[in-house]
Amino acid sequence: MTISLRLNTADSELVKAYAEMNGISVSELLRRSVMERIEDEFDLKAYEEAMAEYRKNPVTYSLEEVIEELDLA
Repeated sequence: MTISLRLNTADSELVKAYAEMNGISVSELLRRSVMERIEDEFDLKAYEEAMAEYRKNPVTYSLEEVIEELDLA
């Protein structure tokens, strides 16, 4: 897939300089940045869902209880 991105000159130079400073291409910089943003949003959504579930049933377990329950001892 090819994606085009329009930047003004100042932004373009900043992106190029940052990519060069990190020893990667502009394409790789943008790919990593987008993927990181997507992963962060997925993580936030998972956290929010887990917290909503916890608020409905605020049960916690100690490490010892988890080890015993999973028979890891």
